[in-house]
Amino acid sequence: MKKIVILALGVLALNGLKAQQDPQYTQWMYDKLSFNPAYAGFACDECFGAGGHALTLLYRDQWDGLNRDPKTALLNYNGNFGNAFGSGNLGAGVTFYSDNLGQERNSLIRINAAYHIPLSGGNILSAGIGLGQFSKTLGNDWIAIDDPANDPLIPESGGTASAFDANLGVYFTRPGEYYVGLSATHLSQAELENLSITVNRHYYFMGGYNYDVTPGYLTLRGNVLAKTDLTEYIADINVNALFNDMIWAGLTYRTQDAIAPMAGFKYSWDAESETQITHYCFRLGYSYDATTSALRNYSAGSHEVFATLCLNLEPIILRTKFSNPRFL
Repeated sequence: MKKIVILALGVLALNGLKAQQDPQYTQWMYDKLSFNPAYAGFACDECFGAGGHALTLLYRDQWDGLNRDPKTALLNYNGNFGNAFGSGNLGAGVTFYSDNLGQERNSLIRINAAYHIPLSGGNILSAGIGLGQFSKTLGNDWIAIDDPANDPLIPESGGTASAFDANLGVYFTRPGEYYVGLSATHLSQAELENLSITVNRHYYFMGGYNYDVTPGYLTLRGNVLAKTDLTEYIADINVNALFNDMIWAGLTYRTQDAIAPMAGFKYSWDAESETQITHYCFRLGYSYDATTSALRNYSAGSHEVFATLCLNLEPIILRTKFSNPRFL
């Protein structure tokens, strides 16, 4: 109960958050690596408890029906490499996204690494870093009341610019029960001089708690994501229910922007060979954002779908057999 109260107070404190510049995902709780590199290595915890490797695909069509509405495609790899590099655990991941917003096209590729420190009580503290390249392209097909050629900061022929990008984050969790994370993206605040654009630094807070109503059958899960570039603010508040460790449904409220119902399912199976057992876990989710801002008069809402495949390899220990020659 104490954890629930703390989480609720955090939600109330973030009630004034409004907007952000990074790509926006309603089902972010299934892809925390995009905001926090310290999450590398944890993507399969819900399926296997610990370990595993995950591949995630996500597509978002924002403000459907609006001319040149934003569209985002994301591909993530997230893996746990156990004790491969000494004591503790190492998580690693690769993030790539393409984000199109009318005249503006953003893309990013980033390599993430995290070091996990096991603590007492099953808790884990993780620190992570992400390094990569951010690219932005502007077109020249402008639609405006005033002639864009009169503004010297708008490139007449469009243009493309790229810059180094870096993220930092920390993540504290007891897998399957609760988590808290803090992170910052675009730390270098790159200057894209030929486009007259600065990539703003972004800050994220995330937290969540699972409550077993009926252990093994019904689990209530609460999640909060707050994000800001210190100019604009926004918060996502989510509650969903997981039934029989297979089907989930829930609702997200995004401050001053949308109410988003969501649903999905999880399916697990095993494949066995002579030397190993491969555990598989597949997750598929869909969300629909019903716009609550003034854009609701022009938009049919936002659609988002994601799919994640997790796998975990478990070697089979071959036992030496002895035979008594008297019974050959």
